[in-house]
Amino acid sequence: MLTKVIVLVVLVVLLSGLRIAQEYQRGVVFRLGRYIGLRGPGLYWIIPLGIERALRIDIRTRTVSAERQETITRDSVTVKVNAVLWYRIVDAGRSVIAVSDAAAAVYQLALTSLRNIIGQHDLDEVLQERDKINGLLRENIAAASTRWGLEVERFEMKDVELPEAMQQVMAMQAEAIREKRARIIKAEAELEASRKLGDAAEQMANNPVAVELRRMQMVTEVGAENNRTTVLMIPSDFVTLAKSFSQYLSEHAPGRG
Repeated sequence: MLTKVIVLVVLVVLLSGLRIAQEYQRGVVFRLGRYIGLRGPGLYWIIPLGIERALRIDIRTRTVSAERQETITRDSVTVKVNAVLWYRIVDAGRSVIAVSDAAAAVYQLALTSLRNIIGQHDLDEVLQERDKINGLLRENIAAASTRWGLEVERFEMKDVELPEAMQQVMAMQAEAIREKRARIIKAEAELEASRKLGDAAEQMANNPVAVELRRMQMVTEVGAENNRTTVLMIPSDFVTLAKSFSQYLSEHAPGRG
């Protein structure tokens, strides 16, 4: 009977050393306080009774939203910036041994890097060159996170909030740029139209028949509309000719001596 009890106790103790790690987990095993390696995924066994201890570490990619940071750009503009960090644990043993809390450490490092990088660039660069800023953010924390067994996959700004006064200034600047472009386009159109009119006038000056044809076409277009009055533009040469002909008739009319 005693033997059965002893066997049962030993069996229970041995079974208490069984551990299960999911596919996305790794077991970091310590024996008498010393790191001896990783276990998992799946079923594994450690020496029970406190001789060996296993910590399960999640190695999936984690997404962390960095709280809004108020910082000053290089050109002395105060902005509030939100960012998102994606990272994962690539060395579970180092993430436990090298740093006490890997998640908190990389989060604080991300906030510090965000303020530093924004402070090294002007506002226009922060707004217009986000890809460049995001690359610098990732590079800035990559070295330190590697020492902790982490890999930073992405670190990107999500939102940049400007002071209300600065928003008004930028809106006025954008409106001025749009007005400038509109005036340039209108001036170019007028220049092109004046060139075309000059070419047409030159051709008509060299060909009087073309002038008369154009005048007749204009009369036709005006007459096609529902107008009660039509004004005709008669060349001054025709008027002079008509006056001369009228004077000739009056001088040679019958009954005059």
